[in-house]
Amino acid sequence: MDLISRISQHFTDSAQTKLDAIEMLAAPIAGATELMVGALINNGKILACGNGGSAADAQHFAAELVGRFEMERQGLAAIALTTDSSIMTAVANDYGYNAVFEKQVRALGQPGDVLLAISTSGNSPSVIEAIRAAHDNDLHVIALTGKGGGEIGALLRDSDVHLCVPSDRTARIQEVHLLAIHCLCDGIDCLLLGVEE
Repeated sequence: MDLISRISQHFTDSAQTKLDAIEMLAAPIAGATELMVGALINNGKILACGNGGSAADAQHFAAELVGRFEMERQGLAAIALTTDSSIMTAVANDYGYNAVFEKQVRALGQPGDVLLAISTSGNSPSVIEAIRAAHDNDLHVIALTGKGGGEIGALLRDSDVHLCVPSDRTARIQEVHLLAIHCLCDGIDCLLLGVEE
């Protein structure tokens, strides 16, 4: 096995997937950014959830908003629903794992808030239940998916934003999700701070 060639191919494939996604995702990412900023300036918050690598992405996003991305500013209201082990284990134990995000969305989500729902396959049952709870509580949903969007794509409303990566490879989808998250963070800062360039 030529490990260097294999690694080089990963770099090439990742770059190509990102380039292939520009036309499909740039406008929806801009729309998602505007939804998030609208929530934040109206004293709302952004809740984020996902499983596995998507849980890490939810936490990464919340950290960038509460702390900072690249520019200094006050902290912004964002909560990763993946971080409270007592809530997650209690809900999973008493209601089943599919309710771990849904219960938190129902408890914490208010009309006008935003749910950032991340599922590489678009078929994660716990994320689907969170989206249903968000709709019940009048939250907007921004869904990061891949593989055609799965069940989540069919569940979204016209007022939601679907960021579906045009790939079937989990690693490539996750890499584009991270780029999309960074675009969201940058866009939020630019709109809130009035950055022109």
